[in-house]
Amino acid sequence: MAESELLLIDDDVDLCTLMSEFLTHNGFSVEFAHDGRQALLRALERNFDLLILDVMLPVIDGFQVLQQLRRRSAVPVIMLTARTAERDRVAGLNAGADDYLPKPFAPEELLARIRAVLRRCRATVSQRTAEFHCGEFRIEPQTRKAWRGGDPLDLTTIEFDIFEYLMRAIGRIVSRDELMTVLYQRPSTPYERSLDVHISHLRKKLSSNNASIIRTVRGIGYLLAPENVVAPSSK
Repeated sequence: MAESELLLIDDDVDLCTLMSEFLTHNGFSVEFAHDGRQALLRALERNFDLLILDVMLPVIDGFQVLQQLRRRSAVPVIMLTARTAERDRVAGLNAGADDYLPKPFAPEELLARIRAVLRRCRATVSQRTAEFHCGEFRIEPQTRKAWRGGDPLDLTTIEFDIFEYLMRAIGRIVSRDELMTVLYQRPSTPYERSLDVHISHLRKKLSSNNASIIRTVRGIGYLLAPENVVAPSSK
């Protein structure tokens, strides 16, 4: 398989150099951007497989870069932040990040998270040959497209992954630990908010008349339970 192309966005030139050497050694192709404006232009003109985006950037900060990027691209993004406050981590997820990693971090942990996000985004064709229906909703995993009736849904990468997983588990309660393990390859913690943020955004996009097909089963997890369920069909 061809090496994945990453865009590392950080104004710390020394850190970029060190991380580039480490990631290149582990099979990735890495390019740099050192300010927000340069990062946004580079991200939109190239089809990178994943972006590693620092929050504290000159010209345009990371949150603004991500907000503008999400208007035109669903490329996976891992945010780096020296800010430890939960509101800052949640702000990154609200802006459309797929994962976040606080600074300072171990290179091996960043590598593990990169691989986890890419695994979610690159399921094999053999695993994605069905079209799934759930009430008025339909998803096509192979093309990663989703519709409500005939109208396309604008889902982020991780929102689609959550929706697809719940579609595949229609009628079964999916625990938070199960979703966290599938999405992030790590169990949930009492203070983990990333999944809650993504579920909340997905609910809003799928809601109709203030009702959502994603139900929370208190203390257990989530259930995809529309009024009318159609079993998945092979294409």
